[in-house]
Amino acid sequence: MLSKELINNFKNLTILCVGDIMLDKFYYGEVERISPEAPVPIFRINKEKSMLGGTGNVIANLSSLNIKTKYVGIVGNDDSGNAVKNFLNQCKCKHSLINPKDYKTTTKIRMIANNNHLLRADKENIFKLEGKQIQDLSKIVEKELKNTDIVLLSDYQKGLLTLETTQIIISLCKKYNKKILIDPKERDFSKYANADIVKPNLKEFELVSGEKFDTNSSDFKIKIKTSAQNIMKKYNINNLLITLSKDGMIFIPQSGDAVQISAEAKEVFDVSGAGDTSLAVLGASIAAGANITEAMKLANLASGIVVGKLGTACVTPDELIRSVEKTNGEQNLAQASKILTIKEAIEKVKELKEKNKIIGFTNGCFDVMHFGHIHSLAKSKEECDYLFVGINSDVSIKKIKGDKYPLQNEKTRTYVMASLEFVDYVVLFDEITALDLVEKLKPDVIVKAGYSIENWPEAQKVLSYGGRAIELEKIEDYSVNVVLQKIDNLDLKD
Repeated sequence: MLSKELINNFKNLTILCVGDIMLDKFYYGEVERISPEAPVPIFRINKEKSMLGGTGNVIANLSSLNIKTKYVGIVGNDDSGNAVKNFLNQCKCKHSLINPKDYKTTTKIRMIANNNHLLRADKENIFKLEGKQIQDLSKIVEKELKNTDIVLLSDYQKGLLTLETTQIIISLCKKYNKKILIDPKERDFSKYANADIVKPNLKEFELVSGEKFDTNSSDFKIKIKTSAQNIMKKYNINNLLITLSKDGMIFIPQSGDAVQISAEAKEVFDVSGAGDTSLAVLGASIAAGANITEAMKLANLASGIVVGKLGTACVTPDELIRSVEKTNGEQNLAQASKILTIKEAIEKVKELKEKNKIIGFTNGCFDVMHFGHIHSLAKSKEECDYLFVGINSDVSIKKIKGDKYPLQNEKTRTYVMASLEFVDYVVLFDEITALDLVEKLKPDVIVKAGYSIENWPEAQKVLSYGGRAIELEKIEDYSVNVVLQKIDNLDLKD
C-alpha cells in the first residue's frame, strides 16, 4: 500500500537537477480561414503563455511538490534566458548558471488552435562546453552535491551533457555516495556508464538496443529484460527503468527479476511533460526512502494526473495524495474526484479556461438539501460549462450560526453535493463569505438565488473583472428552517 506519509516527507528533500533547460512558449488562438497569400491557415492569437521547459519542467514539478531544488546548467544572456531565471526564482530554485558568450537560450514556440497543436517552432543553437567551462561545471556540481539527497540528469542533447561532462557528474555522485537518475536522449549509452538508474522510454530503448518490442506479446517481459541486462552489463549501469506509455513502465536491474506496472491515465489530453513529471516523482520517492515498486507506482500516478491536463503541467501533493487514497481504496466513492482543495480548484479553473470553457460558481452551507437548492444548482449549471460549488466548512458555519451547527458535517455535505450530476466540482472554504474564494477562482459567471446583485459582494467582484452575475428567483416554502420546523413538530413516538 502506498504511503501518504512518503509524499508529506517530500518537503524535507533537496534535489539537484543538471541538464538542458529551455523556455516553452504557447500561443493559443483560432483558425477560421486560409491565407490569400499562400495555402496556409491564418492563426489568430488570443493569448500567450510561457513556462520552464526541458529540465525546467522537472524543477517546476519538484517545486510544485514542495521539494527544495537546485539547478546547474547553461542559460543565455538574452530575453528567453532572463525569463528562465525569473521562473527559476518563482520556483525558489537555487541556480548556478554558466552563461557562454553568444549562447542563445533554447526556446520552443507552440501554436495551439482549439486545443490542437498546429505548429511548433524552435529557436536554438547547440553549444558544447570546453576547457575552463567544463572545470567550472565540475566545481559547481561538486559544491552543490554535498547537501543534496539525489541528483536528476535531464539530457535533451543541447550541449551541456556531453560524454565528458556526464561522466564527470556521475563520478562526483559516486565520490559523495549520491544516487543519480538519468533521463537519456543519447543512443550510445556509454555516455551514462556507471549510473544508478537510466530511464529511457520504449522508443529510445529500441534505438539503443536495435530491437523492436511488442508490449502485448506473451514474451515481452523476458525479451526486454534480456536485452536490457546485456546493455547494463556492457556499460555497468545498475538499473534501467523503461517507460511504456499507455502500458506503464518496467524496472530491470542488472541482475534479478524485472518489475512491471500498468499505467494510471484514464483520459489523455496532452502527454507534454509527462516524462519530466515521472522523473521528478520517481527521484523524490527514491530519495524519501521508497522501494522501487513504490516509487514507480507513485511516478505512474503522477504521470496519469498530468496527462489529464492540457499543456505542460505539474502535479501537486494534494492531487498525488488524493490519487494514492483512491488507489489504496480509501476513496471508494466516485464523487471523491469532484471534491477539490482550493489550490486544486485554482489549477482546475486555469486548465479549463485554457480550453475556452465557461466557469460558473455558486456557494452556500447546504446543511439540509431541499428542492430550492436543487433548483438553484440546476439553473446555475445552465449558465456555464463547468459549475464549481463553494461550501462553507464546519468551522465557517460555526462562526456564522453557532456551535449547534452544522447539522451535517462537511464530509457529508460535500459528498452529497458532488453526487449531483449538474455539479462538476466542490470546494470547501473556511471564511464566513465566499469572497476570497471568488477572488482566487475568478469564475466567468456567478449565480445565486435570493441575493440582490447590489448587496452581493461576490457578484460585485465578478462584475468588476468583466464577468456576469445572475440573481435567480428564490423558490418559496423551501428552506432549512422549514425543514427543521417540520422535524420539531414530528411525534417521534409514532
